Amino acid sequence: MKLKTIALVVGMLALTACSKLSKENYDRLEMGMTQKEVENIIGSADKCGKTMGTMACTWGSEESSYIKIVFMADKAVTFNYSGLK
Repeated sequence: MKLKTIALVVGMLALTACSKLSKENYDRLEMGMTQKEVENIIGSADKCGKTMGTMACTWGSEESSYIKIVFMADKAVTFNYSGLK
């Protein structure tokens, strides 16, 4: 019984963490936003990588639903998504 309760709580937390990844929140994003402003809308990125003066961050999973944003000088310059509802 205890194991089922733990699994339920973990599942609920996972759903809560992903709830900011929605088409509605994606539509709130704007070019020029700082990473902090983006994080206020969709939470912390799951992964980020720096390349040639840019930082590309991904929220979510490329296997299911995600938002990808590229920042240059801490300003959003491109963003896209897949699988959002």
